[in-house]
Amino acid sequence: MSNSSSRRWWVLVILAMTQLVVVLDGTIVNIALPQAQIALGLSDSERQWVVTAYALAFGALLLLGGRIADYWGRKRTYLVGMAGFGAASVVGGIAQSGGELILARGLQGAFAAMMAPAALALLTVTFPGGRERNTAFAVFGSVAGAGAGVGLVLGGLLTEFVDWRWCLLVNVPIVIVGIVAGAVLVAESRAEGDNRYDWLGVVTVALGLASLVFGFTLAEESWVSIGTIGFIAAGIALLALFVWVESRVAQPLLPLRIVLDRVRGGAFLLQAIAGSVMIGATVYLTFHLQIVLGFSPLQAGLASLPLTIVIALVAPLATRFLSRFGARPLMIAGPLVAASGLFLLSLITVGGDYLVQVLPALVLLGIGMAMLFVPMQNLALAGVAGHDAGAASATVNAAMQIGGSLGLSIFTTAYAAAAGGVVVTGAASQLDAFVSGYSAAFVAAGVAMLVGCVLAIVLIRPKGADAAARREGAPTDAAEAVPAAR
Repeated sequence: MSNSSSRRWWVLVILAMTQLVVVLDGTIVNIALPQAQIALGLSDSERQWVVTAYALAFGALLLLGGRIADYWGRKRTYLVGMAGFGAASVVGGIAQSGGELILARGLQGAFAAMMAPAALALLTVTFPGGRERNTAFAVFGSVAGAGAGVGLVLGGLLTEFVDWRWCLLVNVPIVIVGIVAGAVLVAESRAEGDNRYDWLGVVTVALGLASLVFGFTLAEESWVSIGTIGFIAAGIALLALFVWVESRVAQPLLPLRIVLDRVRGGAFLLQAIAGSVMIGATVYLTFHLQIVLGFSPLQAGLASLPLTIVIALVAPLATRFLSRFGARPLMIAGPLVAASGLFLLSLITVGGDYLVQVLPALVLLGIGMAMLFVPMQNLALAGVAGHDAGAASATVNAAMQIGGSLGLSIFTTAYAAAAGGVVVTGAASQLDAFVSGYSAAFVAAGVAMLVGCVLAIVLIRPKGADAAARREGAPTDAAEAVPAAR
């Protein structure tokens, strides 16, 4: 193997590690939430915002982060994002109040919005086409899929044997390794031409997404309140204004050509649905394991591990299937299998056994997610022009995180409605209320995956040469090929 080829694979290792940290931090605090809530005196609403603040800031600022990477330099953006992420992790690790912890999580999300699209864009230019690109994106996608599960296990380990604060502080040594290795191994690349920023687009999309997520959070108490309706309506209006702005400005934050491609747009939508499940639904899995089944934080983390193991085992098989048959079969079957696992998980009971009620559901969910993650990111970035690599990469990650934010808000609403319908007269009845709420959240997540299956059937329909190019991970037009990193 030549030095340049070997260097490419080491770059993949570094970038995959970055993706692992980004996804892992979306779930690592889930296991620690009960402990953090007691230590800092968090309300239930504040507890949810510890998760939501990260995902929302991340998703809302990803498009800006992608453009900064394109214009300022992808390597430079990656390194600055890593440094800021590490600093925010320290702030969260030493937080003395709920407000400080939520602020730190928001800062983590903001800096992750710089390093994540930069990392994915660097991967795109490092592996511009061919079978090596397929392999690289399979590894990258598998790490993204497994990251949520790894976060649950690591969070349980740190919470039980060290302290819940180390669920944030653990990022510091990883960040140091990433900065040093990135500075040495990664080559700089950037887009050519005009580099003006679309600030109106930044404001409208950030405020629109924040308003939409906050409106769904308020829906936990009432769907017909002025606040719920007002924030949701304002969010929709601002996002509509964002689309109008993007169609008018010379240098849009999100060039509409990126999302208007039917196949690529379908991949983005499926990414959002996958995020709603991997970020939103797994919160209620950890609550069930600890609150209802009585698992310790470490036991809860280990009980979630089968999801990660199954994703890791199935991903190589899905990669070979992708090369032979293309993305469409995987992207249709994956959501169906995942939905079956979520519906099975919704059958949990207060006195149920983990091996009977939870483990089989996690196996099915892992199989379905592996089938979906392997082709999804490759498909979302196939045929993207070099000057759009950062924006397209940001859209992939933004879809995942915004899906997680909206999913958690919607699943929380389903949980509250179901749990509130149970008359509580004692400790046992309280557990019954919890389980009713968790079951409703899992049913809502299963329905979301069924919607994803329908979207795949309708939208993931590449034909002819375009299908072959997408299967191989190559650009669909030589003129649109992403240039190698300079």
